[in-house]
Amino acid sequence: MSQSPETCAGHATISTGAFPHVHGIFQNTWYDPQRNPNDVIPCTDDESATPVLYSGKGKADGPGRLLVPSFADEMRTQKSSRVVTLALKARSAIMLAGHGGDAVTWMNDDMDGWQTAKTYSSAPLPSIKAWLDQHPVDADFGKTWTRLLPATAYTEVDDGEAEAPLKGWSSTFPHVLKGDSDKPDKLFHDKWQHSPYADAYVGNMAAALVEQFQLGKHGSTDVLAVSFSSPDLVGHQFGPDSQEVRDMYAALDRTVGELLTRLDTLVGRGQYTVALSADHGVTPIPEQLRRKGRSAGRLSAGAVRTTIEKAAAAALGDGQYVARVNTNDIYFRPGVYEALSQKRGALAGVIDAIVKMDGMDRVLRKEEIAGPEAAASPDPIVRAAALSYVPARSGQLILVTRPGWMFSNDGTTHGSANPDDQRVPVLFYGKGIKPGLYRDAATPADVTPTLAAIVGITMPRAEGHTLTAALARK
Repeated sequence: MSQSPETCAGHATISTGAFPHVHGIFQNTWYDPQRNPNDVIPCTDDESATPVLYSGKGKADGPGRLLVPSFADEMRTQKSSRVVTLALKARSAIMLAGHGGDAVTWMNDDMDGWQTAKTYSSAPLPSIKAWLDQHPVDADFGKTWTRLLPATAYTEVDDGEAEAPLKGWSSTFPHVLKGDSDKPDKLFHDKWQHSPYADAYVGNMAAALVEQFQLGKHGSTDVLAVSFSSPDLVGHQFGPDSQEVRDMYAALDRTVGELLTRLDTLVGRGQYTVALSADHGVTPIPEQLRRKGRSAGRLSAGAVRTTIEKAAAAALGDGQYVARVNTNDIYFRPGVYEALSQKRGALAGVIDAIVKMDGMDRVLRKEEIAGPEAAASPDPIVRAAALSYVPARSGQLILVTRPGWMFSNDGTTHGSANPDDQRVPVLFYGKGIKPGLYRDAATPADVTPTLAAIVGITMPRAEGHTLTAALARK
């Protein structure tokens, strides 16, 4: 897995079978002073991608920064497959699709409508437009999210310490889907995405698109890729040890079951293969970890920047040296890293100052993690950082935080190389799969090579391996 497990990187790894150092998507955002010296660049920021709107507003999101073909791309090229992907998040739908597709759809940043891009379709597709018009998200306005399971199924407390519910919600059930007014607004749409209703909507939409595009019915294997984003959103607010997250997965289990039942009808029972994984894990809420006696806490990008500036000034004199602190990546202003490297003890002094901060484990220099030797290192942290290092995009220093420590002001998050954030399931089901529980080492990068082996295509840029133990004999 990567050094910074995040949504965009995880989806790109699953879809390409490569790690970030090859596919180029190592975080959700990164710093590019040539493109935007004042802010970070989103992973789907694509000047060549003209928005195509079904409703609401949109922006130029596309696959331009993904450096290698996805599984869907190779299926289109080698099998003339139809490709349908969808998600609430642009970075999920786009990274699963790759550089083309028949129906690639996501909800815009304002959460008030759906869009695609001319990369995938020159105009709104009438069948999708009709379905969206017939099934407005606003129909869920005023509904209440209550527990799905019996009370005895929830072993967690319903008012966990340091949970961060959205405005208008408390830390306890029920959660009403309303906004600041008596009609749907941005707050309502935000709450909707943070509820099981959003996953159910995406599942229903996926089944409708399978039927509309006749996937699996035209003599070749087609691709449906769906990302269910709401568990991630709810996890950020309530943490993984909450009743809300348990309920989200109970509801998602039902949604996935209903989608599989529809596939049995539309494609044929036993006539399709399912791969299931996750883009990342999550760390429990730090305050809850501390109550259990574990070391945990919250880190501040501003504090890290101040620490570096002070240490750099001690070596080079007064000035401004840091361009950006972006999650685990430190970007220096032009020439600063070289100056620190050339002056005896200067860079070591900066690194030492960072490591002394609460919650820091170590700091890796770019020279330590560039190249094939680092990517094969027996040190799992060095290896993870190397597999995530993209020379033209990554920072000059990479922060390694201690387990339980995070860059988050409230709730919780992910993005570290610690097991909580890295460990995810890999599951296969259906045609070509031999039932069983396998203990072989596996990563999300193995999903695509395994699917490629089943359908008979090649993935030239994939780094994962085929999970042959799980394949049925032909």
